[in-house]
Amino acid sequence: MSKHLVLIDGHHLMYRAYWAIPRTMHTKAGTQNNAVFGVASMLISILTKEQPDQLLFCFDEGDETFRHKEAPTYKEGRAATPDDFYVQIPLILQCIDAWGIRHMSDARYEADDFLYAYALAATKDPNARVTIVTGDRDAFQIATDRIRIAIPHKGYQAAEYLGPAEILAKYGIRPDQVPSYKGLCGDSSDNLRGVTGIGPKNASALLQQFDSLTGIYEHLADIKPSIRSKLEVDRESAFFCEKMATLISDIPLPIALNDLHLDGIAVDPIVAFFRSMEFTLLERRLRQMLTTEYGKKIFKDAGLHAVQVPKEQGQMAMF
Repeated sequence: MSKHLVLIDGHHLMYRAYWAIPRTMHTKAGTQNNAVFGVASMLISILTKEQPDQLLFCFDEGDETFRHKEAPTYKEGRAATPDDFYVQIPLILQCIDAWGIRHMSDARYEADDFLYAYALAATKDPNARVTIVTGDRDAFQIATDRIRIAIPHKGYQAAEYLGPAEILAKYGIRPDQVPSYKGLCGDSSDNLRGVTGIGPKNASALLQQFDSLTGIYEHLADIKPSIRSKLEVDRESAFFCEKMATLISDIPLPIALNDLHLDGIAVDPIVAFFRSMEFTLLERRLRQMLTTEYGKKIFKDAGLHAVQVPKEQGQMAMF
């Protein structure tokens, strides 16, 4: 029997939820909860659509990772996130805890590194497959025939799935070429310059011809002068950006794979949290899930809770 592990880039989901749901959303007492609502809504959608056997949220912890130590300006220049985002993070973690779902972070590594490490560990089992929920292109290097990347769209109603074939079709590169691609193009979101004047089209063409960043620099004489001069000027930047974009997997897993199973989830703590946040719509969606075969599989005493609640207007049913 196949096993399905879903790994979620927690910060990507939080940011997506924060900017997608109006910041005017709050409880009657005035607690802003738009990001909380968005994450909870997407979690229900992910569970409903993916029906995982195991699930883990991975979060970034701060700015002291080995990459920050390599480059003090790493990720600088990003637009400042408003304070009303950060105050919702504890509530989002409370929501995940209410589901009994595991989450982790580590100051030494980025969430992407743990997505990679857990995906590789899981697929040592030939019957396992992995879905990684993220919008970070660095994660594309993880994709294999049994590890796919899911980019949320319309909440999670229209997720875009990318495996090796889709990455090749969309970007013209293989997953293992992603770090070299980033070395050439850079990544403005991470404040990595790459090679000035080399964009995605030229980067993919060069990699299709020479396979890797090292291969490109070994064949500079075969590259037309206008591009060769750019590569020569930014050689150091290219290899540095490639190094920074390369995910690592040889790290200890803070939570054992066997501890990520979804079974025996208690309904009452989730309902209590939803009611504290006044998420009537989400409580109704939760109770609908309890009536499904998957809901009966993962929730404890699901049948005792599968009753309807009154419909409330004003919440975002399609997110």
